Amino acid sequence: MEEILLQFPDLTDVQIRQFEQLFDLYQNWNSKINVISRKDIDELYTKHVLHSLGIAKIMQFKPNTDVMDVGTGGGFPAIPLAILFPQTNFYAIDVIAKKIKVVNEVAKALDLKNLKAEQKRAELVTEKFDFVVSRAVTNMPDFVTWVKGKTKKQSIHDLDNGILYLKGGDLTEELKDFPKATLYNLSDFFKDEFFETKKVVHLPLKYKV
Repeated sequence: MEEILLQFPDLTDVQIRQFEQLFDLYQNWNSKINVISRKDIDELYTKHVLHSLGIAKIMQFKPNTDVMDVGTGGGFPAIPLAILFPQTNFYAIDVIAKKIKVVNEVAKALDLKNLKAEQKRAELVTEKFDFVVSRAVTNMPDFVTWVKGKTKKQSIHDLDNGILYLKGGDLTEELKDFPKATLYNLSDFFKDEFFETKKVVHLPLKYKV
């Protein structure tokens, strides 16, 4: 929590309180529905919350931006980003119903009115978004197949509409067919060794009717 306050010093009292509530909420839900590995729950703020907020080091979402989180699991990166950007609209999906239940219950407890979560496959989503975010749910070629045609035509940010993907390791092979992909090293922002190989990948997606 201290690192979040250090990295994001302009948080309001409401946002600080929401971030502080996350540990007890996830500890409670994890005892009922295992959405975070048992060994990771004690490192929730580093491995899940701060990792999710790595996207905010690359992109400051403007008010009324529409963002879809594909394969949200227990709500990452959607919930931390929804706290940080209360005027941005987040739509979190996952194919596993019990995980979506946790996301909805955590969002309700935090009074996050800018987050909607549903059990759904990305291929079945018909809405269009400014950005699609995710945390390493699959390889990039498959992910692009899932979400192509789901971005808005008009970009309102410095970065073109498309994918903001959290992933670690050597991505050379995975991204060889995506020359427009840009990699941002989270180790440039966060000093914990967990982030040494972690990256945010921005991949613009062409608008399709």
